[in-house]
Amino acid sequence: MKRTAPKKIRVLQLAAVIIFTVSGGPYGLEPLLQYAGNHLSILLLLIVPFLWDIPAILTVLELNSMMPVEGGYYKWVKNALGTRFGFYEGMWTWFYTFVDLAIYPVLFVQYASYLFPGLEVYKLPLCLLIVWSSAVINIIGIVPVGRMSFILSNLVLMPFILLFVIFISHNAAAVPVAATKDPTFSSFGLALYTIMWNFLGWDNVTTYAEEVENPVRSYIISIAIAFVTVLAVYIGVTWVAAHSGIDHAELTKQGFPALGTLLGGRWLGVLIACGGMASAIGIYNANILSVSRVPKAMADDGLLPGKLSIVHKRFHTPYVSIIVCSLIVSIMVSRTFADLLVMDVTIYGAGLFLEFFSLIKMRLKAPDLHRPFRIPLGIPGLCVLIVLPIAVYGFALTGICMSAGNTINPAIVMVSIIAVTEVIWRVLVWQRPHLRK
Repeated sequence: MKRTAPKKIRVLQLAAVIIFTVSGGPYGLEPLLQYAGNHLSILLLLIVPFLWDIPAILTVLELNSMMPVEGGYYKWVKNALGTRFGFYEGMWTWFYTFVDLAIYPVLFVQYASYLFPGLEVYKLPLCLLIVWSSAVINIIGIVPVGRMSFILSNLVLMPFILLFVIFISHNAAAVPVAATKDPTFSSFGLALYTIMWNFLGWDNVTTYAEEVENPVRSYIISIAIAFVTVLAVYIGVTWVAAHSGIDHAELTKQGFPALGTLLGGRWLGVLIACGGMASAIGIYNANILSVSRVPKAMADDGLLPGKLSIVHKRFHTPYVSIIVCSLIVSIMVSRTFADLLVMDVTIYGAGLFLEFFSLIKMRLKAPDLHRPFRIPLGIPGLCVLIVLPIAVYGFALTGICMSAGNTINPAIVMVSIIAVTEVIWRVLVWQRPHLRK
């Protein structure tokens, strides 16, 4: 029987998958106003993405144009810095993604409970239903995930477009924004973490580059579309919330459905809650698509058990890896949002910095290697570029560490995991000495 070539994803579908991998709409941005206040929140949204995201996006585009391969960032780091650091990159990303994924089924139940009060009683079975139905969709292949993401992205964005139109039509003149108390350094750190978390994941979308049609061109166009869309939605929704007069604590607790109900009535709150449900499903599917390719690539290199590299005969997807990832997430479907946010950004930043160093190393190691996309900077310029996100990360982590509450605990957990990865590597090398080379 002749095997058919696997179908590949195209630009608009890829842009939708990227939006869900990185954002999934402004859901999760609600605490920002409580942490930073009205004026500072909007100012941070205008500044932080350009310091935190643009260097990451440019790095991802150059490295992906050189190596548009299955495994993405893991392969880049392994090629540039060696197997040891490639192992770090793969493991750190795997850890943070599991923590990240565990919250989305819970968020789905939270927004569904806005429509059906009392539904939270069935949280565990509903979460497991989402986890395993998503596993089936991902096993079928990337094209169904892309089509689903395109449909869900419209369901997520439309309620916020309506929210913005309703607000503008009822507030033709600018509404003065009430002054808010200056944030403490620790709350400022949480504000930075909130924005950073809502903009992370640009490298995750490259792990399936071999399943993308014309990957170099497609990624450049799709990432540009995604970045502009996400930034515009975040700024627009935050601006509306800041001018609406909604209580910041209520917004944090009830989410954007409360803002929709305040400005447009119950029907708009319901639509935004439905968008939140669509967002949770879309983000979960897009991230399972991404993370499941990394253990497959690591297993191909002998860094993880070989069975994780098994590909489905019909759908050409790493179905064993998808099943294993789903099993781990099933165990971790209970985390507070604040803990999730801090844990995610802490360990994600460590992996991102390895990608920055890989960019510099590849410029030194292979300066003449063909790069369809090349950042128009020399080595000194690249060093300045990567200092920007490192500074933002350090500032945010310092703010968390100075917190008097419990927010430092998840950061300590993630830093410990980063350190434990070295122990795991030592055991792996002891068992497989050839990996020292």
